[in-house]
Amino acid sequence: MGSEGTVLGVIASVIGGLAAILVARISRPDPEQDEDELKVSPEIWQRFERLERKVDHLTALVETKQAEVSALEKLLRSAMRIVRRQQRRLRDHGERPEEVPLELIPYSID
Repeated sequence: MGSEGTVLGVIASVIGGLAAILVARISRPDPEQDEDELKVSPEIWQRFERLERKVDHLTALVETKQAEVSALEKLLRSAMRIVRRQQRRLRDHGERPEEVPLELIPYSID
Protein backbone atom coordinates (compact mmCIF):
# COMPACT_ATOMS: atom_id res chain seq x y z
CA MET A 1 0.00 0.00 0.00
CA GLY A 2 3.01 2.24 -0.34
CA SER A 3 1.80 3.37 -3.75
CA GLU A 4 -1.33 4.75 -2.08
CA GLY A 5 0.79 7.21 -0.11
CA THR A 6 2.64 8.22 -3.27
CA VAL A 7 -0.58 8.83 -5.18
CA LEU A 8 -2.05 10.84 -2.33
CA GLY A 9 1.19 12.83 -2.08
CA VAL A 10 1.03 13.68 -5.78
CA ILE A 11 -2.60 14.70 -5.45
CA ALA A 12 -1.80 16.94 -2.49
CA SER A 13 1.14 18.52 -4.35
CA VAL A 14 -0.96 19.28 -7.42
CA ILE A 15 -3.75 20.77 -5.33
CA GLY A 16 -1.21 22.85 -3.42
CA GLY A 17 0.33 24.11 -6.67
CA LEU A 18 -3.03 25.13 -8.06
CA ALA A 19 -3.99 26.79 -4.81
CA ALA A 20 -0.73 28.80 -4.94
CA ILE A 21 -1.50 29.90 -8.51
CA LEU A 22 -5.04 30.81 -7.51
CA VAL A 23 -3.85 32.86 -4.54
CA ALA A 24 -1.22 34.58 -6.69
CA ARG A 25 -3.80 35.46 -9.34
CA ILE A 26 -6.23 36.73 -6.72
CA SER A 27 -3.55 38.67 -4.84
CA ARG A 28 -2.31 40.49 -7.95
CA PRO A 29 -4.21 43.76 -8.21
CA ASP A 30 -6.06 44.39 -11.46
CA PRO A 31 -6.21 48.12 -12.23
CA GLU A 32 -9.62 47.72 -13.91
CA GLN A 33 -11.09 45.73 -11.03
CA ASP A 34 -13.01 47.33 -8.20
CA GLU A 35 -11.05 46.78 -4.98
CA ASP A 36 -14.06 45.37 -3.15
CA GLU A 37 -14.80 42.85 -5.91
CA LEU A 38 -12.90 39.55 -6.01
CA LYS A 39 -12.71 37.78 -9.37
CA VAL A 40 -11.00 34.61 -10.44
CA SER A 41 -9.87 34.11 -13.99
CA PRO A 42 -12.00 31.61 -15.98
CA GLU A 43 -8.73 29.94 -17.00
CA ILE A 44 -7.99 29.21 -13.33
CA TRP A 45 -11.47 27.74 -12.85
CA GLN A 46 -10.98 25.52 -15.92
CA ARG A 47 -7.67 24.29 -14.54
CA PHE A 48 -9.23 23.71 -11.15
CA GLU A 49 -12.14 21.74 -12.67
CA ARG A 50 -9.70 19.65 -14.72
CA LEU A 51 -7.69 18.98 -11.56
CA GLU A 52 -10.84 17.98 -9.68
CA ARG A 53 -11.66 15.43 -12.41
CA LYS A 54 -8.12 14.04 -12.23
CA VAL A 55 -8.25 13.85 -8.42
CA ASP A 56 -11.62 12.06 -8.62
CA HIS A 57 -10.13 9.61 -11.13
CA LEU A 58 -7.05 9.00 -8.96
CA THR A 59 -9.24 8.54 -5.88
CA ALA A 60 -11.31 5.92 -7.73
CA LEU A 61 -8.10 4.15 -8.78
CA VAL A 62 -6.75 4.12 -5.23
CA GLU A 63 -10.04 2.73 -3.89
CA THR A 64 -10.07 0.04 -6.59
CA LYS A 65 -6.48 -0.95 -5.83
CA GLN A 66 -7.21 -1.08 -2.10
CA ALA A 67 -10.09 -3.49 -2.78
CA GLU A 68 -7.83 -5.61 -5.01
CA VAL A 69 -5.09 -5.71 -2.38
CA SER A 70 -7.62 -6.70 0.27
CA ALA A 71 -8.92 -9.54 -1.92
CA LEU A 72 -5.36 -10.73 -2.62
CA GLU A 73 -4.51 -10.69 1.08
CA LYS A 74 -7.57 -12.86 1.80
CA LEU A 75 -6.44 -15.30 -0.89
CA LEU A 76 -2.93 -15.40 0.59
CA ARG A 77 -4.33 -16.11 4.07
CA SER A 78 -6.45 -18.90 2.63
CA ALA A 79 -3.43 -20.34 0.82
CA MET A 80 -1.38 -20.19 4.03
CA ARG A 81 -4.10 -22.15 5.87
CA ILE A 82 -3.80 -24.86 3.23
CA VAL A 83 0.02 -24.84 3.43
CA ARG A 84 -0.03 -25.08 7.24
CA ARG A 85 -2.57 -27.93 7.13
CA GLN A 86 -0.41 -29.84 4.64
CA GLN A 87 2.69 -29.23 6.76
CA ARG A 88 0.91 -30.74 9.79
CA ARG A 89 -0.06 -33.77 7.73
CA LEU A 90 3.55 -34.22 6.55
CA ARG A 91 4.79 -34.00 10.15
CA ASP A 92 2.13 -36.47 11.27
CA HIS A 93 3.43 -38.94 8.66
CA GLY A 94 7.02 -38.47 9.82
CA GLU A 95 8.08 -36.40 6.81
CA ARG A 96 9.82 -33.06 6.90
CA PRO A 97 7.63 -30.15 5.71
CA GLU A 98 9.04 -27.60 3.30
CA GLU A 99 9.97 -24.13 4.50
CA VAL A 100 7.42 -21.38 3.98
CA PRO A 101 8.88 -18.38 2.10
CA LEU A 102 9.47 -15.44 4.43
CA GLU A 103 7.26 -13.20 2.29
CA LEU A 104 4.25 -15.37 3.10
CA ILE A 105 4.73 -15.54 6.87
CA PRO A 106 2.73 -12.33 7.54
CA TYR A 107 -0.31 -14.01 5.98
CA SER A 108 -0.07 -17.05 8.19
CA ILE A 109 -2.84 -17.65 10.69
CA ASP A 110 -0.54 -19.60 13.03
